[in-house]
Formats: sequence, C-alpha cells, structure tokens
Amino acid sequence: MMKRVIKLERSIIPSCDVSDLEKLSRLVRETCSVSGIGAYKIGLELCLKFGIPAVVREIRNNTQLPIIYDHQKAGNDIPELGEKFAEAVKGVDAVILFPFAGPETEKEWIKACKKAKLGVIVGGEMTHLAFSEEEGGFISQKESLRIYEIAAEKGINNFVVPGNKPEKIKLYRAFLEARGIKPIFYSPGLIAQGGSITESAKAAGNNWHAIVGRALYDAKDIKKKAEELVAGLE
Repeated sequence: MMKRVIKLERSIIPSCDVSDLEKLSRLVRETCSVSGIGAYKIGLELCLKFGIPAVVREIRNNTQLPIIYDHQKAGNDIPELGEKFAEAVKGVDAVILFPFAGPETEKEWIKACKKAKLGVIVGGEMTHLAFSEEEGGFISQKESLRIYEIAAEKGINNFVVPGNKPEKIKLYRAFLEARGIKPIFYSPGLIAQGGSITESAKAAGNNWHAIVGRALYDAKDIKKKAEELVAGLE
C-alpha cells in the first residue's frame, strides 16, 4: 500500500525559500485555496532564522496542508543523530533526506523519522550542474541508485528526483518499479532551473509533485501563477 504525504496524485508544492515570515504568509495565503496545491516545503532560509515552530505556526494560520521540511541536506552525519533530528523537527508532517553519508546513516535516519511518525521522502540525485560523477561531481549514478534502493528496502516509496533531468526520472522510475515499488516522486529544478513541468510529469507517471520556488514566490500575481502551474500538471 502506498504511503502518501500528499492526498493528491499530482500537485504543486510551493518551496518557501523567502526571507521573512510576512512573505511566507503572503505566499501561503495566495496559494492555499488553489486546487492542486499539495503541500508546502520549508527550509534553511526561514527555519534557521526564525525556527521551525514559528514557521509552522505561520503556515498553520492559513492552511492545514502538509508541511515538508527540507534540511538541505539531512541524513549526512552519524547514524545516532537521526533520533535527535527527528525530535528537533517536531511540528512538520514530513522530512526530506539526502543520505550521502552512507548506508548505515540512511537506514538509521529513516528508522528514527518513521518512529517519530514523520513522512519520509528520500533523494539520491540533486538538480545542479556537476553533481554527478558523470558531470564532474562526486556522486556516481551507482551510488544514487543504491540510495534509492536502500530507501525502498526500508519501506519508503516517496522519492525526490531532479525535475530538470527527465531522463533520470525515467531511469529511477524503471529501477524502482522493477523492484516492486510504486514510487511517488517529488521534483525540484523546475522552471528557474530549466525543468519543464509537462516533460517531468510525463516521465514520472501518475504520482508526482512539482516543487516550485522562485517562479512562484517572485511572481507579480502569485495566485494566478499557482493556477497556471497547476494547469500544467494535466
């Protein structure tokens, strides 16, 4: 059975990488009533400055949609810190892990977050240039695949995949489906980083959520832009 963070099969997730709580509140107010908005992703810019409780409270003043915390990037320390991380992020509905620190850390952080009743979304490849070894980076395709495989073995079916690399989405989808997993994908890297919602949605299949930041919160009419983005999911 699929474990869902978001009730919708496809949605737009606003990435709340804004500089203050007033801008966050405006972003949420303008988008939360738009049909097809699935959740809100919060990260370092707001949470380091104001703290997770204050950021969550600001969102909860406007909506009960899920809140996903992206530690940018969680899962990169010793295995024992997984429980401390899960305790520290109380108030959010789900977390994103990018466990590049090895299999034992990945397993223990997943275990700790599940124990804390958090939704767990695991990523193995990022969107920026020179990430993968094939592009001059540090992480090989083999290692990214292993990250997804371990997560699947631990009961995870929610995965972050790069929205500006639809060919990689197809690869990870085939890899997971071959192992009996029905993946739910989440993709950053869209629009501002060159990714196409239409192309990535086609590659990902029916269960896919587009994470959109600058193209949404920098729009002159945020609500109108959110409606346009949602229309692109079809």
